[in-house]
Amino acid sequence: MSDSHDVVIIGGAVMGAACAYWLTRMQPGLRVLVAERDISFAQASTALSVASIRSQFSTAVNVAISRFGVDFIRNFPERLGVEAGVGSLGLKENGYLFLSHSAEGATLLAELAGMQRDLGAATEVWTPAQVQARFPWLNVDDLSAGSFGPRDEGWFDNMGLLAGFRAAARAQGARFVTDEAVGLEMAGGRVTGVHLAKAGMVPCAAAVNAAGTRAAVVAGWAGLDLPVEPRKRTVFVIDAPNARHPDAPLLVDTGFYLRPEHDHWITATVPQDDGPCDANDFEPDLHLFEEVIWEQLWHRAPGFDAVKVVRHWVGHYAYNTLDQNAILGPHPDVANLFFMNGFSGHGLQQAPAVGRGLAEHILHGGWQSLDLSDLSVGRVVKGQAFREKAVV
Repeated sequence: MSDSHDVVIIGGAVMGAACAYWLTRMQPGLRVLVAERDISFAQASTALSVASIRSQFSTAVNVAISRFGVDFIRNFPERLGVEAGVGSLGLKENGYLFLSHSAEGATLLAELAGMQRDLGAATEVWTPAQVQARFPWLNVDDLSAGSFGPRDEGWFDNMGLLAGFRAAARAQGARFVTDEAVGLEMAGGRVTGVHLAKAGMVPCAAAVNAAGTRAAVVAGWAGLDLPVEPRKRTVFVIDAPNARHPDAPLLVDTGFYLRPEHDHWITATVPQDDGPCDANDFEPDLHLFEEVIWEQLWHRAPGFDAVKVVRHWVGHYAYNTLDQNAILGPHPDVANLFFMNGFSGHGLQQAPAVGRGLAEHILHGGWQSLDLSDLSVGRVVKGQAFREKAVV
């Protein structure tokens, strides 16, 4: 493939597709190529996500990203502006409920809720009695507070979001190819092309790293370091016949999270020995449910006295080891190589706003609709962490 492109995007899951959509929407006729090595997305974080969205973040920029994202997701067909064959994403706004076990934690929840409300969220901080009044099936004896989002938080159709972005971008002129990026062509400190395994070298004016858990490999082709690595998460779908609560929120406790899924529940935890895994390691850590999750779950909700694991899956976080926040924008040493990486588990919900932000930066030379500079690559180069406390 010798045709030159304005932008080549490495990775065609939700981030790459969102970027392609916004680029071709903002500048019709722009030559955009998206290279994805596996269009089944069988091992993509997008497909294996628990597919949730929340406003309850500890940094203002993440709250602002979600405020845009939830409106986009709720009104997806209209917001696309192009007939993409995808209807409602089925946003189920049951909310998130973060639980605190200490006075210090309760104070922090209250401070964060104030910031979140200033940005348009509806976060409420409850006493343990208020938590139990709303969700009487919970044990609140050891709690100090709960932080709840009564609207704009919940879960949605992850693959519908991806399919819509891809279809709309294609309708606007973006090209999608099933091919694996294997290297970058460099000259004068800039990317001049992307090497594809089947098509060969594709000349381009700019390249986008949307490679998910393999983002550090792509950065390495340009001689750059990126603190992003795969982290394995085993997700369990469980049946609890004595706990049928379809109005339940996504519950975030100290050692696990839990949300309803039709007549079942989805739950997971962060392994105590959490660390990098091979990008091809999808072997489940089945012991985590019996040894880590179940006792804590039963303590929090006595109705989970009888539980059966009905299925499980393994997904990977593209984990930013510096501060667990996204790494966005151009690299200061390679100005036409753009990054959208390191989302550490909350990338799916951030795709609408981040895709727009990257497209604006590529086309206009800076952040436009939202100031995403706190998440810039520059902080990573300098080793200046911008930490997100609410990593789930």
